[in-house]
Amino acid sequence: MKKTPLYQWHTKNNANMSEFGSYLMPLWYPQGVKKEHCGVIESAGIFDTSHMAAVILEGGGCRDLLQKTFTKDLDHCLGPKKNPLHSGRCVYGIFLKESGQTLDDAIVYHVAGDRYMVVVNAGMGAALCTHLKKYQENLDVTITDLTDDLGKIDIQGPSSATILAEILEQPDQAFTKFVYFSFKGWFETDATESVMLKDGTPILLSRTGYTGEFGFEIFLRPDSLVDVWQMLLERGGDSIVPCGLAARDSLRAGAVLPLSHQDIGDWPFLNNPWIFALPFDEQGIFTKEFIGSEALQNNPSAPHTYAFAGFSPRKIPIGANSSVLDTAGNHLGDILTCTTDMAIERLGDNIISMASSRQDGKPENFKPKGLSCGFVKVKHEIPVGERVILTDGKHKVEVEIRKDVRPARSARKPLIEMMKK
Repeated sequence: MKKTPLYQWHTKNNANMSEFGSYLMPLWYPQGVKKEHCGVIESAGIFDTSHMAAVILEGGGCRDLLQKTFTKDLDHCLGPKKNPLHSGRCVYGIFLKESGQTLDDAIVYHVAGDRYMVVVNAGMGAALCTHLKKYQENLDVTITDLTDDLGKIDIQGPSSATILAEILEQPDQAFTKFVYFSFKGWFETDATESVMLKDGTPILLSRTGYTGEFGFEIFLRPDSLVDVWQMLLERGGDSIVPCGLAARDSLRAGAVLPLSHQDIGDWPFLNNPWIFALPFDEQGIFTKEFIGSEALQNNPSAPHTYAFAGFSPRKIPIGANSSVLDTAGNHLGDILTCTTDMAIERLGDNIISMASSRQDGKPENFKPKGLSCGFVKVKHEIPVGERVILTDGKHKVEVEIRKDVRPARSARKPLIEMMKK
């Protein structure tokens, strides 16, 4: 089992540890998952994400290789006008097998010139390198796997920028023109355009995350990880809470974000909430060919994946006997994710979040009980709003098929607005 540089801190602070992606990672801390989950919604949470893998691509053939292997069209991917990816911006997409099934999802960062960074899930660095080299052919590309050679900390929640500003050398400069899915700096000491912490640590600071809430991902060298983690906790005080993988899972599910190899996996990447990762034009035609594109076209047998929300916190464990039924008891498919978003509750026909406004219908002294949520994979199309049954063979929970789950998410809000929080 692998350990991140923060392993000793986690165990010293009584984290409940478990295996995830071949790493021993914290599931939760003594304060409990609900406090961690709601802390991210109300103020800020900090996550050890050093188990994630990063791969660096350098050389004149990088963009051509990514265009060939990555689903997103890097020449048509930014904003409503579909502008090209350029240095300082990053984009989410999928690396597919030729069968159209998911190898892994990823974020591609255009660092500068002919240098790109690709961030994938735990344990997937070597697999991605093998995949890229398979299709590299004669392209001028040097591929470097940084697995376990790069540290990563996520700080998420409305107070993230305010806390982060306390440890940045030049926060005003770092936060200027810092839009969603952009990044600044590099984690090497000789970088020409560095974002520096007050202790001299160079970082790559990215306005991304896996919670649906406003925040940042910090990339840095592993030997600086513990010091930066402790700095953030000290400067954040009561406004920040360390979070484990359980809160990360419940937050991302409420934000309708997939877990690779669970919500997307060994079936064609079609008919799901993340179809925006494919390079469709206005007519629904791919703007480029890529590995897996042929398998995705004209595939009527592909299953359908939907988000759902329950009517209470009750959830169904996923196991050999778990399945999705219609209200008449007929088998429809499988449960992919089932967790509880503890920051939301139904009020009448609406779901209200702790982050919702009074105008949205949030009552005074709102204390949500939480709602089960997640994803199901079924054989046939189901209309949004229809109810289905989740079961493990013994217990049953009724849930509603939805396009979205947790309202009032803050990930895309302007940084200047969040600095006032």
